[in-house]
Amino acid sequence: IPLWIWKGVAIAGAAVGSFVWWRRPQSRLNTEEYIQYKAMLISLAVHLLLLMFELLCADNLDTGEGAGLHRHMWILVFVPLVFVSMISIAICVWAVRHDRSFELELFCAVNILQFVFLALKLDGIIPWSWEITFIPLWIVLCISLVGVLYTIIFAGILLRMPDVNADQRRSSTNSALGYSFLVVPLLVFLVLLTNKLDETVNIRSEEHTSELQSPLQSR
Repeated sequence: IPLWIWKGVAIAGAAVGSFVWWRRPQSRLNTEEYIQYKAMLISLAVHLLLLMFELLCADNLDTGEGAGLHRHMWILVFVPLVFVSMISIAICVWAVRHDRSFELELFCAVNILQFVFLALKLDGIIPWSWEITFIPLWIVLCISLVGVLYTIIFAGILLRMPDVNADQRRSSTNSALGYSFLVVPLLVFLVLLTNKLDETVNIRSEEHTSELQSPLQSR
């Protein structure tokens, strides 16, 4: 439900923005407003593709609940998400050129390989453990952790420099704290999630082995 609300707000906002845009012809002559409208359409396209992935994912989880059989292959469910990741690379370049924010698109672009691995793992095509499956995400988080260490060291250096004004010190300290509170919990979450998933797989494997051995022992 929170995801549906998020997508509903995004689509409703785009509809209102498009209505206002077409009701004000003078806005089309303003370059800045045209860029804003184009950015809104790009964001709408990304959200629609994400909505398609979420609908397919929810449908697959509901149809396979209990029975273990899903209506679609997971690689097909992840197609909209992989497509979003591919076009997000071009969106990030466009956003940098026009000074627009692109946090969501950047997240999708750097995790394209991770989405492919997840789909293949859920379909059973690759027999890797979850630790190996999450290697692309490990790499992204490790690079982010290096960036966090850099911001912490940089903030510490600025605090020791007397010729730096208070605003710069405060800004660097807030950036270091913000990145630390974002990256470190994500890294801890991924470690715990991987451990939990691999533990569940091992338990199911042991149960399956015991079920196969019990008829043989009874014979």
